[in-house]
Order: sequence, then C-alpha cells, then structure tokens
Amino acid sequence: MQKVSVIGAGTMGNGIAHVFAQNGFHVNLIDVAAPALEKALATIGKNLDRQVAKETITEADKTATLGRITTYTDMASGVKDAELVVEAATENIDLKLNIFKQLDQHAAPGAILATNTSSISITKIAAVTKRPTQVIGMHFMNPVPVMKLVEIINGYATDKEVTKKIEALSVQLGKVPCVVNDYPGFIANRILMPMINEAIYSLFEGVAGVNEIDTVMKLGMAHPMGPLQLADFIGLDVCLSILHVLHQGFGNPKYAPCPLLVNMVTAGYLGAKSGEGFYKYTPGSKELVVSSIFAK
Repeated sequence: MQKVSVIGAGTMGNGIAHVFAQNGFHVNLIDVAAPALEKALATIGKNLDRQVAKETITEADKTATLGRITTYTDMASGVKDAELVVEAATENIDLKLNIFKQLDQHAAPGAILATNTSSISITKIAAVTKRPTQVIGMHFMNPVPVMKLVEIINGYATDKEVTKKIEALSVQLGKVPCVVNDYPGFIANRILMPMINEAIYSLFEGVAGVNEIDTVMKLGMAHPMGPLQLADFIGLDVCLSILHVLHQGFGNPKYAPCPLLVNMVTAGYLGAKSGEGFYKYTPGSKELVVSSIFAK
C-alpha cells in the first residue's frame, strides 16, 4: 500500500495526512475548501518544524514529507488511485453517509474505505456502500502525530483480512492498534465521555469548582489532563454529539448530556477552539489556559 487519500483537512485530517506522509506514503489530502487545505499544509509544516527542533527528524525529512502530500478540492480526482481512503470530516452522520456514497462511486473497487469517526456506527456507514466488507473504523487520537493509539472498529460485515491489513498498517505508522466491535462510542468514548459528563454534572450541581475537579483527577488518578480541560481540548460540541450518540444508541439515561454542557454549546462556548469553555484560552492556542470562566 503506497497511496492514501484523506478526506477533510481539519485538525484530525491534517494530522492523519502528516503521519502517513512522514512514513513514506503518497497522500492526497482532500477538502471542498481551498483555504482549509492551505491552512492544513501550514499546520503540518509547523508541526514538522517542531520535530526538527527536537531533532526527531531532519530538515530533509520535513521536505520529503511535505513533498508527498498533494491537495485536491475534487473528491473524484483525489481518491481514484487510492488503495486506502481515510475519511476525517466533521462528526456528522448525514455528512459522513453522503461522503461514503460518493467514495463508493469514485474509489477503486479494491480500495479500503476507513472512517476516523469517534462514535458513529461503522455498520451504518458501510450500509450506504456496495462494499461493506471493505469499510472499517480507523479512529486516531488527537494530536495524531503524537498519540500512539489507533482504535480499529469492525463493522458488522468488515472482512477479517481488511482488519488485519489495517492493524499491520497502523504498526507501520508507529501506532498501537486496538481492535474493537461496532457499538455506540466503541471503547474510547464509551468510557471517556461518561467520565467527562459526570465531571460536568459535578460542576453543575456545585460539588466542586473547575480547578478542584481537574486537580483531583490529575493528582488523584494520574490523568495528564483534567476532564474539564480535556473536554475543552476535544471541543464541547464534539463531546455533546458523542453523548447524543451514546444516549440514543443505548437508550440509557446515564448517557444523557448534562444541561450545563447543552447550554454552553448552544451559547457558543465550545472550548479551546472558540477561546472559551470551562477555561479561557489565549486566541489561537489550545495549550495556554488563562483562567476558569467559572472562577469567582
């Protein structure tokens, strides 16, 4: 496998393109918006610069990596020669189903179609194609160039040989693959999102403040980041979307999103990407937490 297409040039898409290109694959990065593609290449360049500064790669490695990425605004042209297509569009079921219908028409008959979805049913996505045996979940973690895990999700009809290929490919990328089955939230978000939701409920009910909740989880449970800061980093809208998938998929009230989370998303407080969530952020930065917006 040498040619990979990535659909979506956002945070996850550009990270996935970066990792494939750095490991010798020719990558077609596809997005309907040309400015998004320009921004993605700039982001990949900055991330490669960090690697050069840390001496984990050379300047020649950076140049070679960028040289393996070609951008497209037309899906049909961008996927026609790909052996693997990884969809990394917004976590929206209607959008993903539409993309996979198009991929089924334009991708080579033998191509594997993967989705980076964090919660949406692989079986449902595969069902809109005529190749459900070749559809699989390939859920990378953010930030993709740094995080080792790839959660591989089998749809109901996914062929075992396809799973083996994606496992081997993940190892080739320097990642650690974990294979799971297709149920709401898979493993990562089925466990993570209820924890984040419970942290939000603890704030909502006045049990403790933002800093206290995050400090308890960091110092008491050895988490590198508290659940509320992590929610900001993921995006509160994304957290809400995943909780809706869990709630609807299982029909269990324990997955119902906290009213505070619903109100914050409705008001546009989406976390680091909007500048405010449970904390305030320096514009354009996800790393520097200025202060909690809930601090008195």
